[in-house]
Amino acid sequence: MDPPVDKYYLTYITFLVHGIGILMPWNMFITAIGYFTQYKLSASYIGYDFPFLSKFMQYLTFCSQIPAVILSWMNIFVTMKGKLTLRIVWSIGVVIVVFIFTIFMAMLDTSNAPNFFFWSTMLCVVIMNSANGVYQNSIFGLIAKLPGKYTAAVILGNNISGTFASIVSLISKLSTPNLKLAAIWYFIMALFVLLLCFDTYFALPLNKYYRFYDEHEKQVEQQAKSSTGETERPPYWKITKQAFPQLANVFLVFFVTLAVFPALQAGIQKSNKNFFVSDYVYVDVMCFLTFNVFAMIGSWLPTYVIWPGPKVLWIPVTVRLIYIPLFLFCNYQVDGVTRNLPVLIKNDYIYFLIGATMAISSGYLSSLAMMYAPGTVEERYAQTAAMIAAAALLSGIFTGILIAFMWPEVIG
Repeated sequence: MDPPVDKYYLTYITFLVHGIGILMPWNMFITAIGYFTQYKLSASYIGYDFPFLSKFMQYLTFCSQIPAVILSWMNIFVTMKGKLTLRIVWSIGVVIVVFIFTIFMAMLDTSNAPNFFFWSTMLCVVIMNSANGVYQNSIFGLIAKLPGKYTAAVILGNNISGTFASIVSLISKLSTPNLKLAAIWYFIMALFVLLLCFDTYFALPLNKYYRFYDEHEKQVEQQAKSSTGETERPPYWKITKQAFPQLANVFLVFFVTLAVFPALQAGIQKSNKNFFVSDYVYVDVMCFLTFNVFAMIGSWLPTYVIWPGPKVLWIPVTVRLIYIPLFLFCNYQVDGVTRNLPVLIKNDYIYFLIGATMAISSGYLSSLAMMYAPGTVEERYAQTAAMIAAAALLSGIFTGILIAFMWPEVIG
């Protein structure tokens, strides 16, 4: 029986929205970084130099990534009634509550309690990203039953979220708004997107196209149960071995991307003073906006072009390792570090080209690898393979972030 048509692309748009929702909370926290460092924890607000201020970003990164990775892996092995529905609903609900609390804290005068504000913020980040790890992992498991372009829709949504955050950040910087008011609006925008994700998820069972694949998955599970007489636990080791080439591809794509973006790229300074982008917004445009826009384009391409195939995808994925030395040889400077490594790439246009191709390849190859992973195993194990791939994605991100701490030592 042929599947029905995805009328008005409603299923595609739904998962695109969820892709945006997965990263919107974190992106809004990062966009509002000035609210934390230049307002709530600043000496002018609390009356003294806050001891954790200089490493605020490092604390934020570790409090976000470690729980996300741990919970993403745990989500694969923990059995729960209702399968993925309860996990998705509860995880979105938890993040919504965190953002309501964050908005409340923004409105509260915390000048006399900076320690409480700092640690409550870190706790919010831990809770938010723990829930988000489950949310992201479950969404990838859910779409494993659908054609590959729906996996690409989630990745595209991730990158749309990043592009939106970059544009909002750039506008805020140029218009220099009130940091407190800007942050509240960032958090409200994230809250709106999360509520939209909540609504669209419950609308999915009403969609004829989605229901067709959902019923097909249930039939496959029922046949497997009939042949064994009981519901068996997925053979995790077997699934991992069969899907390993694509899991490695997913991991390596995100490892390379996060090894250079944003930590390394954010430290690259303008080489030519006559370059058309001003010093004031150079990093915002050449690092954040460039990456997010071109990664968005890259993750949109698999909707129309699927190449190379799963057997040879490892070749372009491995070739991307060249981006690490390429960026290191750009005009990368770190405060307090005397650069001994020579600057070989002194042209801002070449740096832009390197950044754009890195971003396009990141969006494109990550989409392909995530699309291919469920197809490497038996149909009844596709969901588990997709969830393991999502955990590999977060593991690649975390490992890339860790390795990025080495770059100041490498150039010095």
